[in-house]
Amino acid sequence: MIDTHCHLSIMIRNFAQNRTIIPFNSQDLEKCRNILNDAMKNSVTTIIDVGTNLTESLLCIELAQHFSQNYVTLGIHPNDATELWPDDLEEFEKLIQKKDDLKIVGIGECGIDKHYPNFDLKMQQDVFHAQIQLALKHNLALVIHSRDADEETYQALAKYRGEKNFRGTIHCFSSNEIYAQKYLDLGFVLGFGGTVTYPKNETLRNVVKMIPLEKIVLETDAPFLPPQSMRGLNNNPSNIKIIAEFIAQLRGESFQTVAQVTNQTSRTLFRLP
Repeated sequence: MIDTHCHLSIMIRNFAQNRTIIPFNSQDLEKCRNILNDAMKNSVTTIIDVGTNLTESLLCIELAQHFSQNYVTLGIHPNDATELWPDDLEEFEKLIQKKDDLKIVGIGECGIDKHYPNFDLKMQQDVFHAQIQLALKHNLALVIHSRDADEETYQALAKYRGEKNFRGTIHCFSSNEIYAQKYLDLGFVLGFGGTVTYPKNETLRNVVKMIPLEKIVLETDAPFLPPQSMRGLNNNPSNIKIIAEFIAQLRGESFQTVAQVTNQTSRTLFRLP
């Protein structure tokens, strides 16, 4: 199986958002190796390590050079955008020139987030559009973050309907059936993780039952959002198995079917080998 959204560098080392990159040491790499081994024991063979700013994106690249199962997305999270974002995108452009060697398979996570007070919607929109255009230019999948911003996120994406190379996943989908269908109509797939197991998320479970299995990808967002059985603990990629089993039971399908179909969708979306 594939964890399509994980933050390994945050699991290994809490880092500040700055422009000074401290390479991982041997202890850091051993911690990552243990995380990946645990995932492998639970049939999670591929992990997409997602960037939320320039620092994390570069650390994702570093880990992917050490571990064969890791792939990378470069992104500026809406809450991580600063006035330096054009400089960061220039750095992304340089990195993408070596995307095969650096194992870069996507742009994101990027999008709109209105959850926290004093957000700068104009900056978020500017950074979002720039990243969409970067993904289109280089034929990379988009990893979309949307929080308390269903309509703003959809409207931003809808402007690119029908564009060549336009594809992606709505990370940690948390909306209703209406927006689920809108995103599917754009050609996107929906990412589901531990939140689908939370007792209050009946609307989300209805979406999982409603949409074609081919439009679902699995994710953990580790170390965040663990499944209900692990609430209060750090999440990890091995929990993809718990999520797949839950979705299989919810849909009345076999675990093997859910694993196989979501795996194929993920490989096609991110152009994985």
